[in-house]
Amino acid sequence: MCKFTIRLFFLLFVLYSSTCSVLSSNLPRTLNSSEIKLALEKLNVLGSVLYIAAHPDDENTGLLAYLSKGKKYRTAYLSLTRGDGGQNLIGSEKGSEIGIIRTQELLQARSIDGAEQHFTRAIDFGFSKSPEESLDIWGKENILADIVWVIRFFKPDIIITRFPVGSSGGHGHHTASALLAKDAFTAAADPNMFTEQLKYVEPWQTKRIFWNSWRPSAEEVGKLLKLDTGEYNFLLGKSYTEIAAQSRSMHKSQGFGVTATRAPRLEYFQLVAGEEAKDDIMSGVNTSWQRIQNGKSIEERINSIIDTYDFQDPSKSLNKLIELYSIFNKLESNYWIEIKKNEILQIIQSCAGLWMESIASDYSAAPGDELNIKTTLVNRSSNNFQIEKIEFPTIPSSSVISSKLEDNQPFILESKIRIPESYPISQPYWLVEDASKGLFKVTDQILIGSAENNFTLPVKIFISSYGEILEYTIPLLFRWNDRVDGELFRPFEVRPPVVANLTEKVAVFPDDGVKEIKVKIKNITPNAAGEIHLHTSDNWVITPSTIPFSLKNKYDEKTISFRILPPKNKSTSKLFVEIDINGKVYSKSLTEIIHPHITTQVYFPESTIDLVKLDIKKTNGSIGYIMGSGDDVPDCLRGLGYDIILLDDDQLEQADLSTFDAIISGIRAYNTRERLRYIQPRLMEYVQNGGTYIVQYNVSFGLQADNLGPHPFKIGNSRITVEEAPLRFINKEHQIFNYPNKILEVDFENWVQERGLYFAEQWDEKYETILGGNDPNEKELLGSTLYIKYGKGVFIYTGLSWFRQLPAGVPGAYRIFVNMISAGMLNGR
Repeated sequence: MCKFTIRLFFLLFVLYSSTCSVLSSNLPRTLNSSEIKLALEKLNVLGSVLYIAAHPDDENTGLLAYLSKGKKYRTAYLSLTRGDGGQNLIGSEKGSEIGIIRTQELLQARSIDGAEQHFTRAIDFGFSKSPEESLDIWGKENILADIVWVIRFFKPDIIITRFPVGSSGGHGHHTASALLAKDAFTAAADPNMFTEQLKYVEPWQTKRIFWNSWRPSAEEVGKLLKLDTGEYNFLLGKSYTEIAAQSRSMHKSQGFGVTATRAPRLEYFQLVAGEEAKDDIMSGVNTSWQRIQNGKSIEERINSIIDTYDFQDPSKSLNKLIELYSIFNKLESNYWIEIKKNEILQIIQSCAGLWMESIASDYSAAPGDELNIKTTLVNRSSNNFQIEKIEFPTIPSSSVISSKLEDNQPFILESKIRIPESYPISQPYWLVEDASKGLFKVTDQILIGSAENNFTLPVKIFISSYGEILEYTIPLLFRWNDRVDGELFRPFEVRPPVVANLTEKVAVFPDDGVKEIKVKIKNITPNAAGEIHLHTSDNWVITPSTIPFSLKNKYDEKTISFRILPPKNKSTSKLFVEIDINGKVYSKSLTEIIHPHITTQVYFPESTIDLVKLDIKKTNGSIGYIMGSGDDVPDCLRGLGYDIILLDDDQLEQADLSTFDAIISGIRAYNTRERLRYIQPRLMEYVQNGGTYIVQYNVSFGLQADNLGPHPFKIGNSRITVEEAPLRFINKEHQIFNYPNKILEVDFENWVQERGLYFAEQWDEKYETILGGNDPNEKELLGSTLYIKYGKGVFIYTGLSWFRQLPAGVPGAYRIFVNMISAGMLNGR
């Protein structure tokens, strides 16, 4: 591989590494004295570990913290998926949006435990019961190629997997991750495998691959390597298990907040392949500078810096650090030289207390717009620094300055730039193109494996000291002050000139009547004017066909209404929104993902919804909805014409519940609503007096009530993951299948992702089971839906995934759900 290609690749890597370190923490920062000391010690460690598993939350954060901050190895976690198919405890986001959230949660976790983060293109398509299914849906060679790419890119000395290659992983994705990691261990070293990668990277032979074993038996312990991640680090003031708890608690969308442990924590390692290790996982790996030609002198220089380091004034180390950086610049470029150069730059910045920020006048702009930028540098040391140049490398611009950075005196440069018309919007790179069921489509090889996009608009700062040029790349940010939280930052975004959001998740037509569809348009470019057009298949009639609009000020919004007449017969179709501005057509919507524990994210999916003309009968009525972790079911039921009231705790405790024809608890309501423990008797009284109460799925741990129904039942972990799996009507005459809609097998067609999850596994004999079903080659499950008449009313527990089916516009799901809502009507209510 030519030197130019090596250099180009490492420059891209350095840019990507700085992206993660700044944006994932949501705030520019420098290291404190203790952190600088640890970073200096890490300069002398040339070892690397890659940890591989399937999902966000699979990683062992204690081990990552120990390896990164304790042993000071370059450490990374490779998660095959972004968790796109999982559940969400903090909101209603699903699919790509929960994948974005979990990506950011992993980056927050890594900013705490010190490891890096990578992904493959694999999509989490939901729970899988076999590795064969996972590999088939992903495409084994696709994901194997991605793991090989990350290994060749990262060059780990050892690989550790979270799961074994056997069947004890508990999830098909888990076992598949271990099988693929083992295959990639061999393939990464083979120059005949994935040869298209070799213009960027070289084959790499990892020393060995381990399985991070579960708690072993007494007989097994003696055969395994072990290490203690419960050790205490005085410089950090925490044990690695305490750091791990903070890191683990970043998985908030999964409710994984944990309490720290302060005691020994032994981790065990079983060799999977590679050279035997005698007494340490890094046995036989030279992790000192002696693995580099003439590296001993470098090691001595670093030891000298460490020996003379002054905690009270780290800037005293700057002369030697800059001298070391100058020596590195004269050496032939290789993997470790480039890694350590990047580390030295960060140490120099922190030893100088060098603050660098580039702040945009607004948090977003559109291609073609002008933008004011204020770049500020503050050297908080007596060291001689001079700012030489500031440039925006992705936009032709440069400011040659040659100005001294005085001690604690801000240097400010104000710039005005124009974003090119062809500049890409800030779309997560893995969502730019349409994906298959199991694989994101990413055509740029360099991006594969990256946790997130590079900076939307990078800023390069060139600083000189003692004749050496120090080159930093920082992101363009937007800063504002919150009256409660104070100074806050978010990444600058490039958005389409105008976006259009449909106000409904799905447009359901329960009859032949005309429905009003509202489109909210928002401009990013001032003085945006044009026409908005909706289109769908011919048997749907849209009036008017086109509506002109004009938006004067940036971020103006306007809601435009169209009328849609459905066809006479049941039908489904896609509705698309297009906006024409001077002959250019825009078709994106805007989704902002805002949670306090992650950096604000934006996503621009196509502006489209499903149109569903139903063959459905429904009873009128008022429905109370107990929102749990968050879902879109209430909006979907409003689309049918139901009057939906979201019930807070006070209403549940004090309101006259008899005014509701049905009450529905949202997904995981009994996991997230603490007051339900005390409200439960009122809900059972409501059923006994003639109400219909439908409880959607909850998980078995963390329930806020001992009994969710009038008689005991126990929720398990059983589920049906194959959405096409046939369901058996246990009693075809049951009212759920007959009133007000006649339910047939066709109503279970075209379901998405799964049939259901967290079914009941034990129940009182007074409950009726109405459906049986199973995944291929498994025993039949009967606990997907429990039904009981209690007093004058009806109680239903259902683990079927209505929260996915209704927003996806599945016609049969609507018909069945209406029948459940209407279950009490035959009892005279």
